[in-house]
Amino acid sequence: MTVHTRTALVIGGGVAGPVVATALRRAGVEATVYEAYDSAADGVGGGLSIAPNGQDALDAIGLGDVVREVGRPLAGTVLRSWKGAVLGEISVPPGLPDLRFVWRAELSRGLRDAAAGHGVRTVYGKRLERIEQDGERVTAHFADGTSASADVLVGADGIRSTVRRLIDPAAPRPEYAGLLGFAAPVADTGMASTGRRLNISYGRRASCGYLVYDDSSGGWFMNLPHREPMTVAQARAVGTDQWLRTLREAVADDRSAAPELLRRTDPADLLITGPLETLSTVPTWSRGRVVLVGDAVHATSPSAGQGASLAFESAVQLARCLRDLPYAEAFVAYEGLRRERVERIIAAAARTNRNKANASARIVRDVLLPITMRIAMKMLRPGKMTWQFDHHIDWDAPVPGTVPVRAGGA
Repeated sequence: MTVHTRTALVIGGGVAGPVVATALRRAGVEATVYEAYDSAADGVGGGLSIAPNGQDALDAIGLGDVVREVGRPLAGTVLRSWKGAVLGEISVPPGLPDLRFVWRAELSRGLRDAAAGHGVRTVYGKRLERIEQDGERVTAHFADGTSASADVLVGADGIRSTVRRLIDPAAPRPEYAGLLGFAAPVADTGMASTGRRLNISYGRRASCGYLVYDDSSGGWFMNLPHREPMTVAQARAVGTDQWLRTLREAVADDRSAAPELLRRTDPADLLITGPLETLSTVPTWSRGRVVLVGDAVHATSPSAGQGASLAFESAVQLARCLRDLPYAEAFVAYEGLRRERVERIIAAAARTNRNKANASARIVRDVLLPITMRIAMKMLRPGKMTWQFDHHIDWDAPVPGTVPVRAGGA
């Protein structure tokens, strides 16, 4: 194996950063993570699911056990109307492992600790301000006056990526989906187990997803339509007590589990995750020695249930490409392997968000979804719906040097 790239700077220490750095280390690249915040953000974020394809990507680099240790199995999803009626059910395709529901803080901590065990160093308090490149190196300059240099720089700094803006000032900005996100664990829901299935209730004024485990503990998330966008900081400034009152009012007329779950939620446990956002097609994935990964380049809303899993896939594919090719060729190959797939998933999630945020769409959905679900299950060919989940990356396979980029996947 010829190592073309020996060192890398990974900007962003969230969920994607430690995975990118670990994958690069496995590919023979010494990677260091630089995080803008002064310490690990262990209390930030709500819940998310890791799909079988995301678990497969983590297994390729020895991190799969992190998800299995902190996550709860999910066999599928039950969709309900505001009256509690079942609109449809979606199951994990046969032959694939269950999804795993994880709290983002636990996942982040587990991945960070596992990455450290693989030799990845994380440096905190390093807010990126500018990037310089020359023929040999790329240098990151931070707000505290320090700098760091390496062969390549990977932007894993999320949907509001500084790296994306620095390599392309005309890059698209995040698009507000018209929804604010909230979540909370509940020690005692007083309810029966949901049987390893996420239940999503499309309420009259908000949607709520929830899980109940065998011991009656559980958790929920809510998407609240909100016309004006708010930053996470602005939303948190409102206060947990006020938001709980608002959420309770939003679901007061729903005949679902949401009112009781909110009644049993301690304000101290409320997680205000902020605006749901998506990122439209990003034309520039790399420039020179700099490349983007995860939400920095292909952010999808939580409605897809694939954001973290796609980031893990991209981290592994990027590392494979840098292992086998010079960086310029590697970045082209990486984009060719990833663009069509991620844009197809993003488009599907955008359609879901429009239905959640639009009251008239909710009425149509409640009437038509049971019918369309039955028709779809009859008409779709076997295996047609598994394309998102049944996606395997062969770590040991060599990466060809000419992988075409196909924008706007079908």
